[in-house]
Amino acid sequence: MNHHAGFTLVEVMVAIVILAIALVGLTQGITTALASSKESELQTTAALFAAGQIELLRAGTDLADGTDSGDCGAGLPLFRWKETVSPTDIDRLHDVDVVVENSQTGAEICELKTLLFQIPGASAGKAKTAKPKSPRP
Repeated sequence: MNHHAGFTLVEVMVAIVILAIALVGLTQGITTALASSKESELQTTAALFAAGQIELLRAGTDLADGTDSGDCGAGLPLFRWKETVSPTDIDRLHDVDVVVENSQTGAEICELKTLLFQIPGASAGKAKTAKPKSPRP
């Protein structure tokens, strides 16, 4: 009796092909997951920046209707923002729209909309805060 122990060349080649297909699929999956994670990080950062812009408007006393824009600073060079404040049918109620875009492509990343109410009696200009008096020796 002639018994051959081991694998034939065909069996080894089939195993290598199956392993190669599995590795390509695994690599593709990891690459897709990393790209999705980065995109999610960009969208979250843009949403937080837009929310911060709305909070700056909310904290101020002047809700001047119009459009303003700018970049997001040295820490976020990939973004630029546009904010639009417009009147509504209700007196002193303003519609606020903040859009954060990719500064290279101009593609919109995030848009937040809200309504802000200007407090009656608030001045039309910026609020002035009193400077604390320095203690006298």
